[in-house]
Amino acid sequence: MDARAFKDTIYSEFTRIGKVLSSPKRIELLDLLSQSPKSVETLSRETKMSIANTSKHLQALLDARLVRYHKEKNFVIYQLANPKVVDLLFTIKSIAEEQIADINILREEFIVRDDSLETMELEEWENRKEEDNYVLIDVRPKAEYLSGHLEGAISIPIDELNEHLKKIPKGKEVVAYCRGPYCVYATEAVELLQSKGYHASRLEAGIHEWNQFHERQFH
Repeated sequence: MDARAFKDTIYSEFTRIGKVLSSPKRIELLDLLSQSPKSVETLSRETKMSIANTSKHLQALLDARLVRYHKEKNFVIYQLANPKVVDLLFTIKSIAEEQIADINILREEFIVRDDSLETMELEEWENRKEEDNYVLIDVRPKAEYLSGHLEGAISIPIDELNEHLKKIPKGKEVVAYCRGPYCVYATEAVELLQSKGYHASRLEAGIHEWNQFHERQFH
């Protein structure tokens, strides 16, 4: 193998990652798996794809060595193959946010509701979390909470929030978070809480942003 053949081979291998990430659904699957391992059926339900299409996309991610799986009884459970895949997702989002203005405009309109909802930055929460007048709720599915959550958070999945409102003291400000800046669950939670008379805000972060924040603090 000469130098040119070596370069061609190496760069061809690099593009395996780029090719598999050209699908929006595959990026969404990786995002979901970054929260916790999930069955094909759960991923199918979350992405609104058929099980056949979900399996096809997962196979592509498997071929690129971005995910792995194991079997639990009759279920096939997928998870990220390497924690660095989370860093890859962060990098893709960060570059896209800086280079593509429409992304931030869409997020402001849909997630932040054009500033109609109160939003708390992670640094502000870290400075105020010890105060007794706040309660932090994690509105992701229970399995994701169990896989990892912000310190002090209580689990009230978004689809159970309405029936568990009594768990939340009316005299405290509620801070809701979900999967990060692009997750709509926290927005829906804040809207519901406000309609029931609670003072609520959404946390502009999820477990990965929280972990990254603490890594920066440590270093």
